[in-house]
Amino acid sequence: MTATHPEAETLHAGGRRISIGHPDKPLFGRDGATKRDLVRHYRAVAPLMLPHIRGRPMALERFPDGIGSDGFYQKRRPRHAPPWVHGVPVQRGNSDTTTMVVCDDVATLLWLADQAVITPHPWLSRADHLRRPDRLIFDLDPPGDDFDAARRAAYDVRDLLDELGLACYVMTTGSRGLHVVAPIRPELDFDDVREFARHAADTLAGRHPDRLTTRVRRNQRGGRLFVDILRNAYAQLAVAPYAVRPRPGAPVATPLEWAELDEVTSARDWSIGTIGDRLGSDPWHGMARHARSPRRAAERLPRPAGAR
Repeated sequence: MTATHPEAETLHAGGRRISIGHPDKPLFGRDGATKRDLVRHYRAVAPLMLPHIRGRPMALERFPDGIGSDGFYQKRRPRHAPPWVHGVPVQRGNSDTTTMVVCDDVATLLWLADQAVITPHPWLSRADHLRRPDRLIFDLDPPGDDFDAARRAAYDVRDLLDELGLACYVMTTGSRGLHVVAPIRPELDFDDVREFARHAADTLAGRHPDRLTTRVRRNQRGGRLFVDILRNAYAQLAVAPYAVRPRPGAPVATPLEWAELDEVTSARDWSIGTIGDRLGSDPWHGMARHARSPRRAAERLPRPAGAR
């Protein structure tokens, strides 16, 4: 970085010049990571992260005054964004159209970090087929702090998706639990994919009624883990791989190899300060090449008697 004046630094990426204002500003508490740390993190993870978010509409979770103050989600591309920060018009509701940010390159990722975007949340579909997702997601947050429950549920999801002919990948969320993600061909619309996900969740709850449930209301779960498929809908969001979460310690959503899941102790095992050793390779590398047909998977799925 090259200093321009006491309250700004300049970065260069892809032929772009990005000014980082107030780089020493703490974003994660008084003694926590600064904006400079956030920017450096996103520069370091960009080669691994960009293939997973490029071409997708994205909501921006911003904390201009740090996580000790209220943050907000920004779904509209900022009017002051440089022209090279791309956007895509998306329809929300029956008629309202909003232009959302699409992060296609390192310069955009760094500019977003300068805007105190701690966590980018991409869609499960891409700009060229907005209503047909190419990823299926199961969000597994454990009851309480029982990370073992999330781990067991992730294996349950993997076993079922394997039976149905789908490849799947696992990631800590940097918050409480795990995401299991399956790359799929964009051949069905969101309603059909969500229906498939719902039947899959019902099947899992039927197989493991003592541990898993599809009950949305917390007071009906009886201490069981909720198999959450609600993100599989048009305009819904999921935390990006390698994204920082707005929590003390600046934890990072971290893709895993299935073989290492047993060694993970919590969804916050990696942070801005510790993720560096993992950046030599991406456990999710080449995910898109393993996309398979959700239609065929749905045909293989027996209809359960009902959710529990």
